[in-house]
Amino acid sequence: MKRILDYAALGGPVAAAVTLVGWLISGMLPLPMGPDSSTSDVVSFFTDDPNRVMAGFVISSIGVVLMVPMLGLISVHLLRMEGRVPLMAFTQLVTAAVTVVINMFPQMIFAIAAFRTDRDPGDIVLLNDLAWLLLFTGITPFMIQNVVIGVAVLRDRTEVFPRWVGYLNLLVAFAFIPDVLAYFFKTGPFAWNGVFVFWLALTAYCAFLVAMSVVCRKANDGLAVAIEERIPAVPV
Repeated sequence: MKRILDYAALGGPVAAAVTLVGWLISGMLPLPMGPDSSTSDVVSFFTDDPNRVMAGFVISSIGVVLMVPMLGLISVHLLRMEGRVPLMAFTQLVTAAVTVVINMFPQMIFAIAAFRTDRDPGDIVLLNDLAWLLLFTGITPFMIQNVVIGVAVLRDRTEVFPRWVGYLNLLVAFAFIPDVLAYFFKTGPFAWNGVFVFWLALTAYCAFLVAMSVVCRKANDGLAVAIEERIPAVPV
């Protein structure tokens, strides 16, 4: 059981790595297109090498789902903290599921934009806008997830997770606040490719995935012991 728990904890960093590799292959990184990109630039991005673009976003769509086991494991540890009234654990589990969907669908929409090279340019721009804005402005479930984890950790007296994890999650939630401003800016730091939207959110979310992986692996030691103590020995 301990090995399974530890494999689940690795889901966060693996998800981040695979997703970023997919973005690099597709051309989304290292310098993402902005909302002020011309129609010809957007169309060129998706139609010059559509197979590469689709392959990259297929990889990234797989990558974002790889975090699911770790997100489930977080709720298991929150359940240990809360006991009989696991409100935070269930809230984290629900919001985690929503965040995975929010992360996955834009990858698929990006791939769809490259699916037909003869598509009307306006349609390609629309799909590009839709994917970008869904990816960054649907941020509220992410913030609720981080706040719930942060509050649960800071209220916990069993020290399943260290207290710094609680503060980190609250900081991550705070870092997501500017994302909704992407609706109102087409250039500058608050555009979807800007430093306070794309880069701050990406950095904060990767920090969350890596940090939660580390503390989950450490917390798995105590969970494995508790599981073994509750399972009766099998007579020989």
